[in-house]
Amino acid sequence: MKQPSLFSRFIVWRVKHIQDSYFVIVLSVVVGLLAGLSAFLLKSFVYYIKELLTGFFDKSSENLWYILYPGVGIVITVFIVRYLLKDHTEHGIPRILYVISRLDGKMRWHKYFSSVLGSSFTAGFGGSIGLESPIIAAGASLGSGLGQRLRLNYKNTILLIGCGAAGAMASIFTTPIAAVVFGLEVLMLDLATASIIPLLIASVTGAITAKLLLSDEILIHFEITQPFEIYDLHFYVILGVLSGLVSLYYSGMHHAIRRRFSKFGNQYQRLIIGSLALGLLIFIFPPLYGEGYAAIKLIMNGNADQLLNNTFLFAFKDVWWVFLLFIVFLVLLKVIATALTTEAGGIGGIFAPAAVMGGLTGFALAKFINQIGYLHPIHEGNFTLVGMAAVLGGVLHAPLTAIFLIAEMSNGYELIVPLMLSTAIAFFTVKIFSPHSIFTKQLAESGDLLTHDKDKTVLTLLNVKKVIDTDLLTISPEANLGDLTKLIIQSKRNIFPVVEADNTYIGLVDMDDVRKDMFNREKYTEPITTYMMQAKEQVSTNEPMERVMDKFRKTGYFNLPVIDNGKYVGFVSRANIFNAYRQVLKDVTME
Repeated sequence: MKQPSLFSRFIVWRVKHIQDSYFVIVLSVVVGLLAGLSAFLLKSFVYYIKELLTGFFDKSSENLWYILYPGVGIVITVFIVRYLLKDHTEHGIPRILYVISRLDGKMRWHKYFSSVLGSSFTAGFGGSIGLESPIIAAGASLGSGLGQRLRLNYKNTILLIGCGAAGAMASIFTTPIAAVVFGLEVLMLDLATASIIPLLIASVTGAITAKLLLSDEILIHFEITQPFEIYDLHFYVILGVLSGLVSLYYSGMHHAIRRRFSKFGNQYQRLIIGSLALGLLIFIFPPLYGEGYAAIKLIMNGNADQLLNNTFLFAFKDVWWVFLLFIVFLVLLKVIATALTTEAGGIGGIFAPAAVMGGLTGFALAKFINQIGYLHPIHEGNFTLVGMAAVLGGVLHAPLTAIFLIAEMSNGYELIVPLMLSTAIAFFTVKIFSPHSIFTKQLAESGDLLTHDKDKTVLTLLNVKKVIDTDLLTISPEANLGDLTKLIIQSKRNIFPVVEADNTYIGLVDMDDVRKDMFNREKYTEPITTYMMQAKEQVSTNEPMERVMDKFRKTGYFNLPVIDNGKYVGFVSRANIFNAYRQVLKDVTME
């Protein structure tokens, strides 16, 4: 007899001696550490590729390399992802939500490599995307892989996905609190002690790992040099409304470009058109190159005029209205550059583009107010940071994540009041027009968004095959009432399926319909078909449980026949579904 492997023996030992709750805490440390290492490799690789490609540029003139670089990066990405790793599915946070909703939390290992490698070449060569979504997807893949390998249940596998995502986000920004809030607000993990503690541990572990390994030059941090002034409050209200409109523009333009590219015949056509258009945009507006945080750093360091380096407007950098118009164009074009990058075949996320658009929006508003001669100058850096949070919160539909992210990135809570005010206004403005975030819109339209609806999640995890009653006594359509009376004596149920010899379903007989004749022997020769009825609805074994429940509600029945290709399988009852529902609900909640 073949001996079980060492790993199998470990699994058995672990189940016997270590509770799941404690084991998940240990795994959260492992996931956080791996996410931190992944963030270090990704950020470093992108940084050094960019320095190698653009470090020699003359800042006072345009450079034609900007036209070529993004396309080269996208070609490399497509080759690695599609032909080496053979990964043809979506990336980023929408994919994580889909995996949680529809695939029982099962992500393949190659998703880690495609996310990290693909985004490295895409962003390093100038693709106008963020690195947050890819590294979050990579962290989630690590968590899912560990959960599957260690044979954890659905609840703990999903929690490890959240730990991987939170650890990765904490690593990329070194913002552990925002990462935990992200797991609760965007991934919709349960707010319970059993989920909070592993999320905290993974986030802190990831943030510490990244902080130890990454240099300050690569880390994304900003310093607040002036506190919030209460008499600027009305301008932050204006910024909130403006940021909400920018968020709506971002989502609308992003989906419009996706729809346009979906009409192209093949991947090569998308790649060529997207790469050329992106290269031209970056050639004219170099700050669109890569993530865009470099532009925010220039603004925060007081060197905003350097945004015109390598542009045809370099000689006009001291003309304020030309400079301001340039910033407005950057705001409008950033989302276009991002969508072109991903639709051409690049891999990246929308965190950074949304945050950068918000930062530029806040800066443009403050710059304009200062230039028109307001009573006292307002701090352009503060408005830049608040704008980042407001647009990010509006685009993600995650105001708390955006608020804590910028608060931690700026090393303090000096701006917490305007951050809360502007982000809340932006979020409310967006919610009026769009009920779903940029992540959830497509999933909601296809019916695949279940993470944000616990009832749908539980119903999705229920399987008709597991709640079928097969103990009902069947009767032949050639039988008579006398035959049925004999079955009634033996049966504990009050319905009797009428089934042919080959298991073909004909109908059913309800005992209530024969009660008046069942003691009248003169009626025993009456064909059973006289009492037979047809249920208004029937279900199949592969039917979604949500649709089954709709049929129960519509008919008012307590039992429905299960029929596959005309063949009788059994009956499904409301009582069995309710019992199974309670058990699954207990399994998927974190307490």
